[in-house]
Amino acid sequence: MTEFLDLFPTKFVRRQLPDYEEPTRDLIKLVREMEKGNKSLTTDYRENNPLEYDRAGPNWLRGEINQTVIAYLKEIGIDYPVNWQIHAWTNINRQGDYHDPHNHPHAYLSGTYYLKMPGEGAKKRQRSDVRPNCITFYDPRTGFNMSSIRNDPYVDPEFTVLPEPGLLMMWPAAMMHFVHPNLSDETRISLSFNIVLKWSDDYLPTQ
Repeated sequence: MTEFLDLFPTKFVRRQLPDYEEPTRDLIKLVREMEKGNKSLTTDYRENNPLEYDRAGPNWLRGEINQTVIAYLKEIGIDYPVNWQIHAWTNINRQGDYHDPHNHPHAYLSGTYYLKMPGEGAKKRQRSDVRPNCITFYDPRTGFNMSSIRNDPYVDPEFTVLPEPGLLMMWPAAMMHFVHPNLSDETRISLSFNIVLKWSDDYLPTQ
């Protein structure tokens, strides 16, 4: 018998949230209010959790993130109770801003919800391979595509998304990712988060 196995999978979530417009407007308003008191929201990510506020936008998004985590755990086959907390922060990218390739240590899952995205006007003035405001995720198996051939599913070592407002994405926190520069005069606003597990010995794998 011949058996083909997909080893070392990476589960990735891409979810356009329903009825996002009104709560997202409240989140953008909150971000603007927070930025008046702290101009370094993006880099001061440990101290500016917008989901700690008790108001319409944060309450809505907190619930959507929790539902997404529950669906993710079910999808990968975890059938026992898991407890977590959400640590979130705001990203504000103005013209020229970007985020270096990075992952999120000390977290189980990471994700981003997109509040406001610039148009693509600036892209028309750039090279065809420039991807402003996109986010790219990299295959953690470095060099795995070195001998891939056309139509091989492993030929492309990266996965790139141009987000839209209302989009929530979530992935294993160890995945390296890069946020491409904002080449527009418009502001790019997103809210990133980590799912941090509240430890239990029940999480230990069976040896």
